Amino acid sequence: MAITLEDEARGYLAAFEDRTGVTGRDCLVLEERLLIVVPVGEIADAIGPGGETVGRFEEDVDRPVRLVEDADEPADFIANALAPAAVYNVTVSENDDLVAYVEVASEDRGVAIGKGGWTIEAARTLANRHFGVDDVQLI
Repeated sequence: MAITLEDEARGYLAAFEDRTGVTGRDCLVLEERLLIVVPVGEIADAIGPGGETVGRFEEDVDRPVRLVEDADEPADFIANALAPAAVYNVTVSENDDLVAYVEVASEDRGVAIGKGGWTIEAARTLANRHFGVDDVQLI
């Protein structure tokens, strides 16, 4: 799917690449934080030793940054978006709407939802932008 980025998001991605050497695939500017999608296999480079690289970028932009590793399949991508929650299974229903049903460890439901629903809402937004998934529901 083609992703349209606002100027602000493109600016953050350019700064992210300058700081980390990793080309971000997507950037969501959400209230006080950024969510950046990085290519498969490059998340460790973006984080850097001991989190130093992403930490310096957070200082540059003066806001927290959350990284999500891209994936070729919607189920894998959604699991990555909900990390560090332990995701056991993701099933994408292809009825009238594309709905992803996500099974998470009961002790990780709060992590998957996030404070104020932030994590699950970000996963829903990203799943829709990247794969056309209409909803993500925890089961």
